[in-house]
Amino acid sequence: MIAFSYQAVDTAGRTRHGQLRASDAQAATAQLLGKRWLVLQLAPAAAEPGRQVRLPARELALFTRQLAALTASLPLAQALQAISQQAGQRRLRQAVQSTQTRLAEGFALAEAMAAQPRAFPPLYRAMIAAGEASGALPQLLARLADLLEQQQQVRARLATALIYPATLALTACAVVIALMTLVVPRVVEQFDAMGRQLPLLTRIVVGSSELLAALAPWLGAALLALLLAAPLALRRPGLRLAVDRLILRLPLAGNLLRQVHAAQLARTLAIMLAAGLPLIDGLRASARTIANTVLRNATAQMATVIDEGGSLSTAMRLAAVFPSTLLHMASSGEDSGQLAPMLESAADYLERQSQTTTQVAMGLLEPLIIIVLGVVVGVIVLAILLPILQFNSLVLG
Repeated sequence: MIAFSYQAVDTAGRTRHGQLRASDAQAATAQLLGKRWLVLQLAPAAAEPGRQVRLPARELALFTRQLAALTASLPLAQALQAISQQAGQRRLRQAVQSTQTRLAEGFALAEAMAAQPRAFPPLYRAMIAAGEASGALPQLLARLADLLEQQQQVRARLATALIYPATLALTACAVVIALMTLVVPRVVEQFDAMGRQLPLLTRIVVGSSELLAALAPWLGAALLALLLAAPLALRRPGLRLAVDRLILRLPLAGNLLRQVHAAQLARTLAIMLAAGLPLIDGLRASARTIANTVLRNATAQMATVIDEGGSLSTAMRLAAVFPSTLLHMASSGEDSGQLAPMLESAADYLERQSQTTTQVAMGLLEPLIIIVLGVVVGVIVLAILLPILQFNSLVLG
């Protein structure tokens, strides 16, 4: 059964609004006519907010790959039905069933997917619409699946690269805290009973240990408050813009973020150009999917420049956030009339460059953490050994 929203006029001349369920639009109209109502408008009801689902990037990429493979040999409706029956995740099955229902009502695939905007983002639906308009939907789905899988691989590669340094940093912090709060106080107690003044380094370490123990509850509360307040504070546009601008200025992280964004944008535009979709639509749809405010504003500004008659390379140059490699390749593609292939090549190059940057950053971060941990632990151990050496010198002297 399908939910329909209707607007009708009853026998008393009053306008009626509401929803009803029927097998199809003709059956829904028959229900209203059975009440002797004049049907003014009848359309499938939009999905209820509570039934909206969000598909993770991995599931969306898998769905797109399956749909690309099935539509090459099956009608679209049968392909969606097959995916729905095989879907292991409830959210994916719900999103596909919603799309399948609206497709059966006569909507195009992109329009049918609009019922689940959180599952199928605007940029995704724009590409689907371009594939339908060009008559090459299976081919575009395959390229779209490649794009989503590559983006997923980039995210997975970054996450994997960060796991070891993050674990190492947490372990280092735990070791230092344990030494300062558990080991140092007990060792120093043995020397306090002797009534002799401890060495300066030992007194500094002991003071730091006592201060850490005293401030531990307050530091924990402050950290918890920061974790809870940060998401709310970042909703303020001015603060969010300042933080995002600061992130882009970081030596390695900012450069890596620019490279990843430029690669994703270049590949997205290459696919959309190959499908016959205007650059402006691609840029505006892409801008809504970018988390960093500075990069999102720059991408939206590019759409404005192109809308005013500028070229893509000119818009990128004015945005001033893209690597010079992408600017040169986009300009070369425009001059030669091969913009889409050049953007594809630029995306490949930038992805390799981002991978190299990640490896370099992790290669520098890991030994840096080990060196810092070694220095801190060495200072603590030395602070413990100095009184022992002092005591031995007194006994032997």
